[in-house]
Amino acid sequence: MIDPSADRAVFRQLADLLRARILAGDLPPGAPVPSELRLVQEYGLSRTSVRQAMAILRAEGLVIVEPPRGTFVRQVEPTETVTLREGDNVTTRMPHAEERRELDLPEGVPVLVVTRADGSEELYPGNRTRVSR
Repeated sequence: MIDPSADRAVFRQLADLLRARILAGDLPPGAPVPSELRLVQEYGLSRTSVRQAMAILRAEGLVIVEPPRGTFVRQVEPTETVTLREGDNVTTRMPHAEERRELDLPEGVPVLVVTRADGSEELYPGNRTRVSR
């Protein structure tokens, strides 16, 4: 339930509710997210609040927007394992627009930068990469 008198903004409360439904499997990968109009009517919120909530979920990589089809729960991507060797380092950063396109990353997902002991760098999508030693 959304509580307009709560200390937490209503758009954050809506994002929390939708996130919980996604993580619980009530909205499985590939499922459409209720439309903006439906969320406005169901929760008695403004379109602005609904749009802000959806922006949070997009930034978290939980949903994707496919104009004009709608908004959908993001599919779980296969994970790649990168093995680190002695002297390798890993850092994270936000990708440039071109890197985001090349790696097919949603907005808000960082990249892992693996700097090998020889100084070479490798870039990996943060949402689909596991690091091991």
